[in-house]
Amino acid sequence: METETVLREMTLPDIEQVYAIECSCFTQPWSVESLIGELTRNNDIAYYVVAERDGRIVGYAGCWIMFDEAHMTNIAVIPEYRRLGIARGMILKMMREGASRGASSMTLEVREFNYKAQDLYASLDFTKAGVRKRYYSDTGENAFILWNNDIKKTLEKHQNG
Repeated sequence: METETVLREMTLPDIEQVYAIECSCFTQPWSVESLIGELTRNNDIAYYVVAERDGRIVGYAGCWIMFDEAHMTNIAVIPEYRRLGIARGMILKMMREGASRGASSMTLEVREFNYKAQDLYASLDFTKAGVRKRYYSDTGENAFILWNNDIKKTLEKHQNG
């Protein structure tokens, strides 16, 4: 039987599992305090989702929705659950929330050598708009700045996603 992935808004009780994902996926993970801060402190612009599968949280993503744009702050899926459409589903969920709050575009930064992520973003209509030199302090790697300038159009293309 195929296991279903459930996407839902992140809550404070999720922080422990989300932090474990942060630590397993990134060399410089966000702190527990930073993650808690995204969900509290009257942070009305933050929107975070988790992906649950097989009875546990296997991924999470977040964005800040301000005025007419959403900025994806982070996204992570634990390695054994990658390439199953979980990241795509979380991004589309954030786009839907952004659109419901009046956002028409979404932006993000991606490592210049993270080709798999770049392929995913391209499939969701993100295009390169610039470079942040030596953005990632752990490696000195550049970040590509990507934009999707019409998230509603992307959502229409991926209605079942």
